[in-house]
Amino acid sequence: MLDAKPVSQAKGCPVHMDHPGEGRLEHAQADHPPVPQAKIGVLLANLGTPDNYDYWSMRRYLNEFLSDQRVIDYPSWKWQPLLQLIILSKRPFTSGANYKSIWNHDKGESPLMTITKDQTAKLAEAIGNKFGDGVMVDFCMRYGNPSTKSKVDAMVKAGCEKILFFPLYPHYAGATSATACDQFFRALMEQKWQPAVRTVAPYFDHPAYIDALAQSVQRAYDAMEEKPEVLVASYHGMPKRYLLEGDPYHCQCAKTTRLLREKLGWPEEVIQTTFQSVFGSEEWLRPYTVDHVADLAKQGVKRLAVVAPAFSADCIETLEEINEEIRESFEDAGGEQFNYIPCLNDDDAHIAALSSVIEANLRGWTDS
Repeated sequence: MLDAKPVSQAKGCPVHMDHPGEGRLEHAQADHPPVPQAKIGVLLANLGTPDNYDYWSMRRYLNEFLSDQRVIDYPSWKWQPLLQLIILSKRPFTSGANYKSIWNHDKGESPLMTITKDQTAKLAEAIGNKFGDGVMVDFCMRYGNPSTKSKVDAMVKAGCEKILFFPLYPHYAGATSATACDQFFRALMEQKWQPAVRTVAPYFDHPAYIDALAQSVQRAYDAMEEKPEVLVASYHGMPKRYLLEGDPYHCQCAKTTRLLREKLGWPEEVIQTTFQSVFGSEEWLRPYTVDHVADLAKQGVKRLAVVAPAFSADCIETLEEINEEIRESFEDAGGEQFNYIPCLNDDDAHIAALSSVIEANLRGWTDS
């Protein structure tokens, strides 16, 4: 059972309940604001999405994203003139066209937004079935909307005395998990009454996550008449310099590939790790997916599958970059059968894995 007493009661103050979920302090003045019933919040966080694919929507989104020092750590005096005068004059057009090609036109939003909403709804149901209405589940985006600040504000207003912050990145990286947490803590700095908080550690080697990943690969292979000769596990890239400076992302990606291969019972050479989304002129983690798939085709590989274990939901990097640009690189080099295996998205095994991670991190906050 949850300790779901009103906030004021948890602090030792008698409360009269005026409305469900809301209390009035017994000895308070008549104009004292209502005190919400105490809750625990689970706040999921993903990268973000533009509000639309037009120029100005894309420019606002890209400006926020590319101005983040966790993403591009060049000195501002050097980077910002290049970003504002050159990159943001051109890139919103090309990025907007890419988003348009994958946009969920029926709902007027990006696939990442649609999928994150579906994940949140399923997780809210699963956590609600386990803990009741004393735990509320919601999501935010690091860049764009809904903002982290708006969702922290809403949770505090709803009575969340404790918030579990869950960046939906299986692997830790400064440019993903860390910047999401940075934004979460910035939002907490503006709260008069800060809730107690926890952040979820990376879950790249969690058995339930590896199981869900293996199930998705096996289902895809079972549905193919001719099986791929190689499975490429394509992870989002980062500058090699970040690895040398201590970021553990590369090592965690390599471990996920190994655990996936062991779970499937496949030989080592059948699954290969690569990195995509290279940006700028410095060297990034290698091999680059777009080049590696072409090399495989030139070596005689005709049938290829690609999976993206670093992404919890399909997005521009998977639906456009992998399924269009990287596919084209493989086929132009002589490859014949390219299979993209979708992200885990709101698959039941994925929701079960995420629920397991959440439950483990709520221990001590809930009595079950």
